[in-house]
Amino acid sequence: MTISSPRRSVSILVASCLFAWSVVTGGAAQAAQPDRSLAERFGALENVMQMSLSPSGRKAAYIGPSADGTLLFVVDLVAGGRPTTVTGIPRKDGRLWRCSWLTDERLLCTVIFHRTNVRPYLTLNRTFAIDADGSNLKLLSARSSFRSLGIAQSGGTVIDRDIAGDRNAVLMTRVFVPESTIGTLTAKTDEGYGVELVDTATGRRRTVEKGRRDASSYISDGRGKVRVMGAAKYDALGFLNGKEQFYYRLPGSDRWDPLARSAYDGSLTTGFEPLAVDADKNLVYGFDSDNGHRALYAISLDEKLTKTKIAGRDDIDIDGLLTIGRNDRVVGVTYATDRRFIEFFDPELKTLAAALGKALPGDPLIEFIDASADEQRLLLATQSDVDPGMTYVYDKATHKLEAVLPLRVELDGLKLAPMRSVQYRAADGTMIPAYLTLPAGSPGKGLPAIVMPHGGPSARDEWGFDWLVQFYAARGYAVLQPQYRGSAGFGTDWFQKNGFQSWRTAIGDVTDAGRWLVSEGIAAPGKLAVVGWSYGGYAALQSAVLDPELFKAVVAIAPVTDLAMLRDEANAYTNNRLAEMMIGEGPHVRQGSPARNADRIKAPVLLFHGEYDQNVDVEESRFMDRQLRQAGKPVTYVEFPDLDHYLLDAGARTRMLGESDAFLRSALALP
Repeated sequence: MTISSPRRSVSILVASCLFAWSVVTGGAAQAAQPDRSLAERFGALENVMQMSLSPSGRKAAYIGPSADGTLLFVVDLVAGGRPTTVTGIPRKDGRLWRCSWLTDERLLCTVIFHRTNVRPYLTLNRTFAIDADGSNLKLLSARSSFRSLGIAQSGGTVIDRDIAGDRNAVLMTRVFVPESTIGTLTAKTDEGYGVELVDTATGRRRTVEKGRRDASSYISDGRGKVRVMGAAKYDALGFLNGKEQFYYRLPGSDRWDPLARSAYDGSLTTGFEPLAVDADKNLVYGFDSDNGHRALYAISLDEKLTKTKIAGRDDIDIDGLLTIGRNDRVVGVTYATDRRFIEFFDPELKTLAAALGKALPGDPLIEFIDASADEQRLLLATQSDVDPGMTYVYDKATHKLEAVLPLRVELDGLKLAPMRSVQYRAADGTMIPAYLTLPAGSPGKGLPAIVMPHGGPSARDEWGFDWLVQFYAARGYAVLQPQYRGSAGFGTDWFQKNGFQSWRTAIGDVTDAGRWLVSEGIAAPGKLAVVGWSYGGYAALQSAVLDPELFKAVVAIAPVTDLAMLRDEANAYTNNRLAEMMIGEGPHVRQGSPARNADRIKAPVLLFHGEYDQNVDVEESRFMDRQLRQAGKPVTYVEFPDLDHYLLDAGARTRMLGESDAFLRSALALP
């Protein structure tokens, strides 16, 4: 995912970051209360949002929710104690995003802060180090001064650690922001993206790679040497043009030599995209296209630049590179057909994953999350369609697998609905893959039914636990998730131009999903609705424009409602041209905008949106609400103050689930 930046960047004052770092009261996750409603239980946030293992493998740290924000917990895995609270962030200020271990006593945490006093709203991330007992907090992101000429949205990313055996040393990227030279001869003039060596104990820093205005990424080799750099290309007005040049260094050299190029055309990215360097093999791994599908390649980092295909398929994209350990050792790739699979390069992990798959009940998906420094203790998580998930630690020496924490304790004791792969025929004869979830124990006929298109559109649904799907299934609905054309992971032909420029095909596949539910007798006559989030919300609304008679109720969460507005939302950012390429120009912009065609919608509409949404501006739902009302259409709009695109608040999600269920039952005339 590409995160756009404002055209003028600046450093945030350290004081404002430190002020926001305050402990939120709360404790470890408690057992679910049996009298809680289904909306409360499914609306509760994950108890474990992100987790990491200490270098010795004796401790785990995880981020979890509180009533008013996010908390950092530490668990002693050997002593078997209860999780202890280290620190936290109130939701009004931001949220903890990721925490990992530097040593067994010190952690590295990235915090996302919100700047809501400006428009467009800004998200800032800053990195801190903190002891496991909550003491010795130190800001690692570069400090700014009153002379700074902009805001650095990014506070830097750690790209390497344990430099020269020093566990306190990390390589961090930095956005260098120049300072005003008025009245001083000592103002800093460095500008652009660079790399620093940072001592996490003292906060001292030294420049390793000077800031470059065109630099967009850096990849280290796990040994403290930056070996690959990306340089984004800009047009004459300072906007990204979608092209990127990558450079590399020969072993022992400081010179940058050309490596590869990539280009984005508004639909797909072509060319080699570097991901990780293997210092032992002196090569870089990356994705590139292969006969219309994404594959993993390696390029030797020598004078020959020999390119070798490592993994690929002719039916599906390879979409993930698997790494493990403190230095991100590459161990395999991952892809999804009807469910997610891992192709391991590491023979030991391949054997272990196969054994765990047989030992754990229900044939769950297994994800390796982290490892101790010697990789003898592994942190992993499992989940399936009917299991919200559990975290485990596996000890190679003892061959013991010990459960650590469940991902969603509020769902303990609930019988969840199985998800299965199906296909249906689109109007042009194309077979569309989808996932069908029927209420647990249901015969699967004559049910109220929901078509639920995914977000993105450059994304896809997958087999496994889905809290939104499971809530509606628990309330008696059949749920069909179509992998409409425009979805990612199925190759360039399936993706087409994208779900906006090719909206007629994508939305046609969504409406055909509804017709299939009716023709198969799964959906009872007149009991069909469409529910979606983000692009899925757009698809829900535009489906009601394309076929006003099909769906009897529409629920859209944080939806795109006007393609021109979506394109214009990027005007203040460097990715403005990329947004223009993605949306395009022409009649499809107005024709494909539900807010511009609100008069065609017949079904009642329920809208939800967070006030501080940076993915899709809240004005899109406000505009949709106004357009529907002016057209005399039934609409209800719920706006959540202080929340962003993901509505990461248990109260908001509970309300959304409860009110959407009541709305659907009323619109579909259900008991």
